[in-house]
Amino acid sequence: MKLISSLAFVHPEAIIGSNVIIEPFAYVDRNVKIGDGTRIMTQATILYGARIGKNCTIFPHATISAIPQDLKFKGEETVAIIGDRTVIRECATVNRGTASKGHTIVGEDCLIMAYSHVAHDCVLKNHVILGNAAQLAGEVEIEDYANVSGGRLIHQFTRIGAHVMIQGGSKIPKDIPPYVMVGREPISYVGLNVVGLRRRGFTSERINSIQEIYRYLYQSGYNTTQAMERIERELPNSDDREYILDFVRNSSRGIVRGNMEV
Repeated sequence: MKLISSLAFVHPEAIIGSNVIIEPFAYVDRNVKIGDGTRIMTQATILYGARIGKNCTIFPHATISAIPQDLKFKGEETVAIIGDRTVIRECATVNRGTASKGHTIVGEDCLIMAYSHVAHDCVLKNHVILGNAAQLAGEVEIEDYANVSGGRLIHQFTRIGAHVMIQGGSKIPKDIPPYVMVGREPISYVGLNVVGLRRRGFTSERINSIQEIYRYLYQSGYNTTQAMERIERELPNSDDREYILDFVRNSSRGIVRGNMEV
């Protein structure tokens, strides 16, 4: 069963799953796929190349899969993928990819709040939250359970690790390693995202082990290379340790700076 208003425009070549609701004045272009149980609210715009999963909700005036705001884009075949159960709020925009990656991805169980922008070739993994008016430039990568508060400006190619909490209001020009909370202006490390980690079931022992890693990185007085060498030499091996070290080693932009007042 499909509940498609006669006042909506749905291209005959669009692939619409079962129990999909498309409200009056919504627009669904060709080369679009919408999964079962998804709701497209009034005046939402779903453009060429959109791939929307199951049980999503797209709020009024949101636009999914508009062409990139990138002058290098030459009309290549690309897509914008929205994972299952994700919510896209009012006036948010998700552009499709370019030849660089070929896709923009917003994962499962994400919340993209009003007026947010996800630019071309970004990859957001699962359970990501973008606060109101968060703005992502091209090819940003955000890992699971990261929370980007409202009004943030995130530079192109930036990476944000899993379980990060970013306080609202300023720009992010550097990578943010996993499990931390960052804030202030200029942006800097302010501690672990302890509340978020506990909500995700991290034990006190595991949180303390992660905290010790970041004491070396941000509060020891060592530079990043020295801190990483000491972490490898002096702290016990763990999945969290290896994840943090790999993230820092592979950071092309460098990680956010520390703040010795924390």
